[in-house]
Amino acid sequence: MVVEGVSNDLADEITQTVSVPTIGIGASPSCDGQILVTDDMIGLFEWTPKFVRRYGTAREMISRAIQAYAADVRSGVFPNSSEIYELKAKAVATD
Repeated sequence: MVVEGVSNDLADEITQTVSVPTIGIGASPSCDGQILVTDDMIGLFEWTPKFVRRYGTAREMISRAIQAYAADVRSGVFPNSSEIYELKAKAVATD
């Protein structure tokens, strides 16, 4: 049973009352398990819900990568000859 965004006391009571495992999303460490959305965990977005603990800052890394890619495309250095496909010459019959 998913228990989302409820007080610690209520999540604890639910977990003790029901016969199925409880999974908390911003609920309580008393739940049998926890869910944390990956996008929140790695800091993909600026806003962070109260119950999220950030374990990384992917947003900054992704932004830097996109800026570098755009700069390489604009300057013409991407793609280079090792990053494109070329047609292979057909063998010519010699009969």
